[in-house]
Amino acid sequence: MSRSSDTTRRTPPGILLLRSIRGKDWSFSTYRYVVLFVTFIAYACYHASRKPTSIVKSVLYPDPNRPLGNGQYPWPIANVFIKERFSDTGINRMRNKGWAPFNGPDGTSKLGEIDVAFLACYSLGMYVAGHLGDTLDLRLFLTTGMIGSGIFVGIFGMGYFWNVHVFWFYLVMQMVAGLFQATGWPSVVAVIGNWFGKRKRGLIMGIWNAHTSVGNITGSLLAASVLNYGWGWSFIVPGAVIVMGGILVYSFLPAYPEDIGFTCPQGSATTMNVAAEPNDEEAQISKRNVVRGEINTASQHGSVGRKSVGLLEACSIPGVIPFALCLFFAKLVAYTFLYWLPFYLSQTEIGGEYVSVKSAGNLSTLFDVGGVVGGILAGYMSDKLNARATTAASFMYAAIPSMLLYRTYGSVSKTVNIVLMMTAGLFINGPYALITTAVSADLGTHSSLRGDSRALATVTAIIDGTGSMGAALGPLLTGFISTKGWDAVFVMLMIGALIAGLLLSRLVIAELSEKTCKPMSQSSGQQSVGAHVTQPLLSDRR
Repeated sequence: MSRSSDTTRRTPPGILLLRSIRGKDWSFSTYRYVVLFVTFIAYACYHASRKPTSIVKSVLYPDPNRPLGNGQYPWPIANVFIKERFSDTGINRMRNKGWAPFNGPDGTSKLGEIDVAFLACYSLGMYVAGHLGDTLDLRLFLTTGMIGSGIFVGIFGMGYFWNVHVFWFYLVMQMVAGLFQATGWPSVVAVIGNWFGKRKRGLIMGIWNAHTSVGNITGSLLAASVLNYGWGWSFIVPGAVIVMGGILVYSFLPAYPEDIGFTCPQGSATTMNVAAEPNDEEAQISKRNVVRGEINTASQHGSVGRKSVGLLEACSIPGVIPFALCLFFAKLVAYTFLYWLPFYLSQTEIGGEYVSVKSAGNLSTLFDVGGVVGGILAGYMSDKLNARATTAASFMYAAIPSMLLYRTYGSVSKTVNIVLMMTAGLFINGPYALITTAVSADLGTHSSLRGDSRALATVTAIIDGTGSMGAALGPLLTGFISTKGWDAVFVMLMIGALIAGLLLSRLVIAELSEKTCKPMSQSSGQQSVGAHVTQPLLSDRR
């Protein structure tokens, strides 16, 4: 690498330490696995730190109309899903009183305002973070965001120990945390886009995107496990986890192949390293990039030489606006479940009984289990069909009857509730995962950019930032609409899913037209070839 690249993009210290211990470097393929693992852990930490607010809602605002239960038997395994038990001490006493300022008649509205404050700052910060991610060192940028998020999530929880009952304190903490959280998604998608080509991108990113659901599950379990010690711990523990994740990112994440000696236009050593793996497809792509760089981009120096694109230029890329608007409504639906499902479960009678706050948090994780399957399935289908829009729209349409069935029959029994919840999670999180990963990466490396991959973070920020506005609106509306009944909430969610699918109609028609035109063009081409072959034969007969 050139000297300017070395001073601007330094090799992560953890990798330098491992190199000195092993005495040799890793292969290109190994680094790809490292990148997948570290970014997976990083964004799982981001999502884990967002879950506490949904877990503690029922503690901050107890439903005054909810009857009390006496169940004594755990269901179905050990302490995972237990019936509600009430006593005069501990969390149940807190559960009955709530926590000011959220325990008043407008408690659900205030909780909705807390959610929208976080998500509004998150969505607005996303546009700035995307451009900065294409300009600054992604590793340091991501590290700063993770540590900052952990600090302010933890301070929110400290309100319990400091006995804070002022609404603006919790509002400000959520707003600042939202700004730091905005650094995550554009950065991790850009890093993955830097290391992986388009082949099987949907499947790879579908599997990788399980970090969202893994983070949600981990955050729910962590927050619920310490809830009995005081709701403040439900924020402090996930906050500490994301801080440790930030340290991992700083130590081991190579944001660009150039950072560790690959795809460097100026260095011959890189070519030797890539050539050592002739069977590695991505490595060969990297090798071709070296040659291309030596010919066409001699003035560039590693990852520093690429210029970033502006927001308007990124918006003009075909497909960015339709997918961004679709994600607005897709995330409206997904984040309503993310923030309100534990509360809904604790306030709804299932199989003739109510579950505890802790059990509701545990039970809600199964929605994300379905989401993992949905993300992988959507990615695989979109790769096989080569139709991202068609796949996303089909999943959104299928989410409508799945939500209707969940609301109608979810109260029959716990088993039925779990099956329908996981089915809804599959169809709701599938397109959400597809659009925020493979689609964003595809558009961020669109041919109109002429190979400028520094648009990855910007395009991702535009799509996910617009989606996050819907994510902010959904929980806010739910806070108000839920006071009129949960049927109205589910109607809102089904309308949102319908609009999300309709917004992709133009792209779906284009994909289907392309599919139907290809066989016709191929058959006409064969006829044309046949005509050229038979014409000389006929002339010979003459």
